[in-house]
This record gives sequence, structure tokens and C-alpha cells, in this order.
Amino acid sequence: MSEKKIPIPKEFTEASLQPQSEMLQVENRQGKLYIGIPREVTLQENRIALVPASVALLIAHGHRIVVETGAGERSSFSDHDYSEAGAEIAYSSEQVYKADMIIKVAPPTLEEIEWMHPNQILISPLQLPIINADYINRLRQKRVIALAMEYIKDESGAFPIVRIMSEMAGISAMLTAAELMTKTGGGKGILLGAISGVPSAKVVILGAGVVAEYATRTALGFGAEVRIFDDNIYKLKRIQSQVGRPLYTSSLNPIYLERELLNAEVVIGAVHSESGRTPVIVSEEMVTKMRPGAVIIDVSIDQGGCFATSEVTSLHKPTFIKHGVIHYCVPNMASNICRTASIAVSNIMTPLLSRAAGAGSIEHMMFSNPGLRHGVYTYKGCLTNEYLGRRFAIKSTDLELLITSNL
Repeated sequence: MSEKKIPIPKEFTEASLQPQSEMLQVENRQGKLYIGIPREVTLQENRIALVPASVALLIAHGHRIVVETGAGERSSFSDHDYSEAGAEIAYSSEQVYKADMIIKVAPPTLEEIEWMHPNQILISPLQLPIINADYINRLRQKRVIALAMEYIKDESGAFPIVRIMSEMAGISAMLTAAELMTKTGGGKGILLGAISGVPSAKVVILGAGVVAEYATRTALGFGAEVRIFDDNIYKLKRIQSQVGRPLYTSSLNPIYLERELLNAEVVIGAVHSESGRTPVIVSEEMVTKMRPGAVIIDVSIDQGGCFATSEVTSLHKPTFIKHGVIHYCVPNMASNICRTASIAVSNIMTPLLSRAAGAGSIEHMMFSNPGLRHGVYTYKGCLTNEYLGRRFAIKSTDLELLITSNL
């Protein structure tokens, strides 16, 4: 039986031998961002995400920014300052939430989520103790692309928002502890410092990161005795190098830790988790053995806290007493120094927004920026953070699987 051949046109067979046109990557056009800055309504939040100087810079590059009236007043930035910078002043929250991107320094309330729309970008902190499954599901229903400020990484793999807030939190923690130890602050009337002939106050710091570094610098400046605990030996080496003097350091050995807690006047919780909840380092039993009138400052409370006795407090009522120990567990501690904190956050957000505009949008930027992707926890109806999925029993999907092509 003869084999039947199908004739193939000559142009098809010779096409592969012909010179081909070069396919070059087409650069994304410069995007124009439409940003909304609402007035914060929760947790006595006094900060604002973008200060007038940053707004002026972004608007000079052609972006549109809407600021809700009164949003900057508690940080001593007036509506006039923002209008002079070129921002539009909105007189209702609904008007602000029409923007393509919302930037906040506190998580949105459920009411604010109702004003959001599909594909809207939300950049705000993800304060684990105050969110719940309903919060996550509302964002999913709205198909919002939500990024947690504190989980966004820079090119070096560090967390820039966490870093700058940690610097302020470390200094503020020691200043707050010094006030709480006084009689009028509710303490036993102990001075956090070195006085001739009087033993120095003892400070125990859990964690050896940036909060610990700046808390240590401040405590040593007062003349206090400092004890630092961390399981990462390289962090303990680094903090001694950064401070420039030998320090008492130890791994998180329960026996050594309990011994130091028994005599401590101040304990600072400064443990940061890269994703999910901070581990509990100090049990309730350990707290019961501490001195009456001792002070606990849980800087880790925004990630759940590292003390078993910690409960979220606010700037309106920042402390509570449990087992005779004063607890200070304010998740937005930097809000008390709101003007400095606002400028610091704005300094980090402005270059990020400028780069996003160069890429076309935040969403386009996510394709080439793994540090930005690390901050995403909901993406167009899907939960992408594995820890939140386990915590709230919601199915999570890897963001890498959802982003399959460059838009």
C-alpha cells in the first residue's frame, strides 16, 4: 500500500529559514496613581500615611491624591497644608474610597471595607489581635488586593516599615516604662537610671532586633542594667556590635529567663515574626513570680504579643494590672509620637509609590518585586497568607499560583 503524502505549501516550510523580526520587551507606560488617604477612626490613631511634602512630590509627577478633611490634624498637618501641596480635600469617607488605592496606618473597619470596590489596592497594617475571619472574608468578597505594611520587604530582605517603627518603639518603650515606674504612673516610685549609692533599675529585653537595639541604647543612656534574650546568636552579636559595648546576653533558656524576670523592674517584649503570630515567650506562671509594680511593655502586641498575660490596650487606656504587674500593650505605640511617625512612614511609602507608578501600577510591580508580594494577604477574592488561613480556617492559595502572567 503506497504511503499517502500531504502536500505542504512552500511558504510554511521555508518560513523558519527566513530572518525573523526581533521581539523586544515593551516597557510599561508610566502609570498615574489615584490615591485616597482617609481619616483614621480606630484605636485613637493619630498618624497619617502621607505628609504634605510627600503629597506635593507625588502630585508633581502627575498623580492624583484625595485626602479626607481632618485626616492630618492629629499629626499637626492641616487641610490647608494638603491643599497647598495639591491634594483634593474630600468631605466624606465614601468619596475617598472611590480611589484606586487606599493607604492607611490602621486596618480599615468593616464599615470602611463596605466602601471598597473590586481590584482596589489597600495598603495598611495587619494588626493580628484586632482582626477576625469576618474581616478577611469581607476583603475577599470585595476582591480587594490587600497588602500588610509590616510584611513588605525591601531589596535587602528587611522590613522597612517595621524597622522605622521599631526604632521609635524602642525609644518610646523605655520612656513609657520610666513614666510607669513613678508613683504617679502607678509604679513603686523607682527611677529608671543610675544614682550614686542606689542600685540601677534592671531591664530585661526579649528579642535582639531593632526595637531591642534602640531600647538598649535608651536604657543604657539612663544608666539602667540591661539583660537581652534571643535564640538567634548572630542577633545578640550584632546588638553588642551596634551598641558598642559588652552586654549581658542569653539564649531564651527558661531557667535563665525566669531568674532575671524575678528581679526585673521593666520587661520589654520585642520579638518580631516574619509571618503570623509572635510566639509566647513568657508564661502566665512566670508573670505571677515577677515583682509587684514591675512594668511589662509588649511591643509585639500588634502580632499577638509575647506574654501570655498580654491584652490589647489603647492610648486612651494604655495599661492594666494583672498579678500585680503593670502591662502596657498598645499596638500603635508610635501613634503617641504621631508627627515623627507620620513623616517616617511617608518617607518609606513615597519611593515605593514612585516605583509602582514607573512599573504602571502596584499590581504590575508585584510581578518583579518579591518583597512587595510578601506583603499581600488577599488577592482578588483569594486569601494568600498561609498563617491567616490556618488561624481563621479559611482556604489560602499561594500568590505565585494566582499571578501567572504579566498584565
